[in-house]
Amino acid sequence: MIEIRVAQKEDVGILYELIMGIAKFHNQEQFVLTNQEEMLQAGFGENPRFGALIAEYNGKVAGYLSYTWNYSIWNGTAYMNMDDLFVWQAFRGKKIGEQLMLHAKGLCDNSGIKLIRWEVQQDNAKAISFYNRLGADMYPKGIFRWKL
Repeated sequence: MIEIRVAQKEDVGILYELIMGIAKFHNQEQFVLTNQEEMLQAGFGENPRFGALIAEYNGKVAGYLSYTWNYSIWNGTAYMNMDDLFVWQAFRGKKIGEQLMLHAKGLCDNSGIKLIRWEVQQDNAKAISFYNRLGADMYPKGIFRWKL
């Protein structure tokens, strides 16, 4: 059975492990600069800067979805920016990613939010197919990063 829940401060260690799991999956461990203390302050302090959903399958942590709330000047409204969606290899194919996405959609519906936005590697055909099946559209827009 799949259970999706909102992450709590007690879940910081689990979230960090999941973040390292997705980073390792993409061979990007060197880019993870956060730590559990930073995550505790940023996500579970007085003014949380991110949120996360944790998926459990038969009582075992199976994956997560992390997000922030942003505002679009063009749309004149807030939107959810999904940062990560990750399911451990052993739990893939069990609709856990889909349930995480639907739960995120529910959070948006409950808040009157009409848009979820995220990035995906253009060569990640499985992820693109998955998102298309959910009804999402991919826009061909480049992403720049300017390290300051």
